[in-house]
Amino acid sequence: MKFPYKKLSSGISRPIIPIEVVYREKALGYYALIDSGADINVFPAEIADLLGIDIKKGKRGEISGITQGEVQVYYTHPIIINVGGWKYKTSAAFMPTLSKNGYGLLGQNGFFNLFKVKFDHSKQEIELQEFSKK
Repeated sequence: MKFPYKKLSSGISRPIIPIEVVYREKALGYYALIDSGADINVFPAEIADLLGIDIKKGKRGEISGITQGEVQVYYTHPIIINVGGWKYKTSAAFMPTLSKNGYGLLGQNGFFNLFKVKFDHSKQEIELQEFSKK
């Protein structure tokens, strides 16, 4: 499955793809950046709110690197991500201090372990191949 890079208003193109985040009976369409430098999937707390997730009931963790300054708190919850019709049980960290105006991050654990990812910068395209389900 192939996705074009998303061209931002700044003129920069990034590997941002449409996904659906599913929790219990609720689903939400959202855009996320495929980020090979991210350890985990990270979304703003607003996404959890819209899905009816009480984030503080999740597993608490801390993160740095994507935020300026001090270490920030996140809460991990099980979710399903739907990428082009492929649905996978995974998890995501919901972070109260992550900007609502940006994009979520799809990281090593929770995305790259589910898909073989090929970035083709010259074509401005991402290709995902589903790993065999065993």
